[in-house]
Amino acid sequence: MKAVSKEKSLKHYQWGNACDGWNLVDEPSLSVKQERMPAGTTEALHYHKNAQQFFFILKGVAGFEVEGEIIQIQEHQGLHISAGKIHRIYNEGTTDLEFILSSQPSTANDRYNF
Repeated sequence: MKAVSKEKSLKHYQWGNACDGWNLVDEPSLSVKQERMPAGTTEALHYHKNAQQFFFILKGVAGFEVEGEIIQIQEHQGLHISAGKIHRIYNEGTTDLEFILSSQPSTANDRYNF
């Protein structure tokens, strides 16, 4: 066993428009990632048939659209999204948004975009 972090992740990846992610746990039953979204970036609306997700905001303010409802989540707050809920995260701020994203089970092959 060893400690993991953004600097010592299992894997780094890029997604969306210049967004970064770091896998901290990558198992079929549980995925934990740290992600960064630059100012002005938005994820596409999507849902997961099987995975529930929990977002915990480390830095910045996250905007979420969940089933048509707009929710603002502040730094050091979290949001749980149940499987099947149509959602997206976005950063309307002027600085990077950083957050921890836990998915159970993993969202691998379980993402359906609109």
